[in-house]
Amino acid sequence: MLNKSSLIKPSLTTKFRVDFDWWKMQDRNWRNSLVSFMCPKHQELFAHAGDAQEMDLVDPETGEISRGDGLIQTLVEHCARQEYFITSNTPLVDSVFKVFLVNHNQPLDSVELADRIGKPAETILRTIGTTRVYKGIRPV
Repeated sequence: MLNKSSLIKPSLTTKFRVDFDWWKMQDRNWRNSLVSFMCPKHQELFAHAGDAQEMDLVDPETGEISRGDGLIQTLVEHCARQEYFITSNTPLVDSVFKVFLVNHNQPLDSVELADRIGKPAETILRTIGTTRVYKGIRPV
């Protein structure tokens, strides 16, 4: 069965986000890809973590403890906040993906992405607005 969003050609105002479930189903090594985006300290820590996903997470503001994916949590809350996380030399798809990490995967359109990575919105749309899905980046 076709996904309704796959029948619509995305435009500059089409919102995108990372569909982590799609990515996990399509790429057995998705966790390795995420580790490669981490800061050096956490790359070393998580390189040997295997597929362990659930761990205790502490909310720094409330002190509340919950269970969650420590790799994703660390990547979003620490590594993505480093000034070198997105640079002008970062490949386009990686830059877009990283913007979604920094933005807690809130939907963004090509124009909003262009403002954040300094690349033309049309180029971004031509890359992520096709039938090929990169790193789970899909229209909302």
